[in-house]
Amino acid sequence: MEKVAFIINPFSAKKNYQPFLNELKTKVDNPLYYVSESIPGTDDFIQKHFNEVDIFVAIGGDGTISTVAKNLINTVKILAIFPAGSGNGFSNETQFSKNLDELLEKIKAKKSRKIDTFTVNDKLSINVSGTGFDGKVVKEFEKTTRGFKNYIKVSLKTFFSYKPIKLKFFTEEYKQYNGKYLMVNIANTRQFGNNAYIAPQASKSDGLVDMVLVKKFPLTYSPLFAFRMFTKKLKDDDYITYLPVSEIEFKVNTKNWHLDGEFNKIKSPIHVKVQPSSLNILI
Repeated sequence: MEKVAFIINPFSAKKNYQPFLNELKTKVDNPLYYVSESIPGTDDFIQKHFNEVDIFVAIGGDGTISTVAKNLINTVKILAIFPAGSGNGFSNETQFSKNLDELLEKIKAKKSRKIDTFTVNDKLSINVSGTGFDGKVVKEFEKTTRGFKNYIKVSLKTFFSYKPIKLKFFTEEYKQYNGKYLMVNIANTRQFGNNAYIAPQASKSDGLVDMVLVKKFPLTYSPLFAFRMFTKKLKDDDYITYLPVSEIEFKVNTKNWHLDGEFNKIKSPIHVKVQPSSLNILI
């Protein structure tokens, strides 16, 4: 295991990473691991061991995975995952489970494939990013102890008070979609996390992202929206528009974004660009 490094986010999984670490030490002799103190600390650890390590394992949620991944973009290094977040959208979409034995078998086989990533104003995203309602939800969610129940509570509270954002495209072919939206999502994979599929047709290896435009809908539409989202049946209708794109520019009248579930302030204009086949994932 000298060619594998394990990077642990101690703030994921309700700050209870010790059972994972204990199990790891019983199954791997003298594992190389790092309990991350900060994003710069993670970057430094990866760069320090970059030449000697083939596979970097991220133990955390989508934000942790993205932090590790940004150091591996367009290299031969391989990303592996032990899901320990509140939503685990990206690990769900890349078939990683909370089973260490299964992960170690994958590491032993060392098979990988390339997938797409994308950037929002040069900031990396690997799963789903967005602005509007869900950007505000993530901002408020980070003030809680996280967890799926808190996410639902914050979402409901925010929905009733949130005013739609204004979206304006620069390219002529998309100007017909200018208007007010509840939220705008950029989806490289199908789900936010917790099996909530915002873009059921999205693919992480087609050179495209699905731009999902969601208009504010009446309360009576909410049960149908939720049912379709959790059964992979969301589609274009009066409230939802899907635009598959490889690159696009637009502006919105808010700076509140989430990138893979992590709150970010990003100023318009916004430039989204797909990076095809830019990340090696363990399979």
